[in-house]
Amino acid sequence: MMPQALKRAMTIKIVKDFMPGCIGRITELHGAYYHQHAGFGTYFEGKVAAELSEFLQRYDGNRDGIWLVLLDGKIEGSIVIDGLRAHEEGARLRWFILSDRLRGSGSGNALLSAAVNFCRTQSYERVYLWTFDGLDAARHLYEKYGFHLIKEQRGVQFGSEVKEQCFELLTST
Repeated sequence: MMPQALKRAMTIKIVKDFMPGCIGRITELHGAYYHQHAGFGTYFEGKVAAELSEFLQRYDGNRDGIWLVLLDGKIEGSIVIDGLRAHEEGARLRWFILSDRLRGSGSGNALLSAAVNFCRTQSYERVYLWTFDGLDAARHLYEKYGFHLIKEQRGVQFGSEVKEQCFELLTST
């Protein structure tokens, strides 16, 4: 848990939409965290950078969402809703990450709330995400918001073999 004195000293702000430098910073946060905690390497970091870049090149604020957490003006977290295939397959929740400095601050809860509320506002019936086993804090948040584990499989979509998990939220329930 973050000490109260530290919480008061920080200025945390959540902003919606693109901000210069966000591709690099979101990629950096993912690369560093998942290298340390899951042993992921260049494949994973390159995949994050390429797919996030592709997403932002086709970004449509009426369909998609990106929220950034700023700590004293620096990007320290993110979450994305990719609505490109929302009406056929569901909206895809992606690139949900917080820096170590913000874990336990409530920022993850605020990001997930913004993303889920956006999906409900857009009348997206289904929201899904792919993750992997062992990310207990994130899983706790997903389940708090009503996501359910619908599929598990061994796979390498993240660059190393892990137990991949797909979570789903039906927004009409």
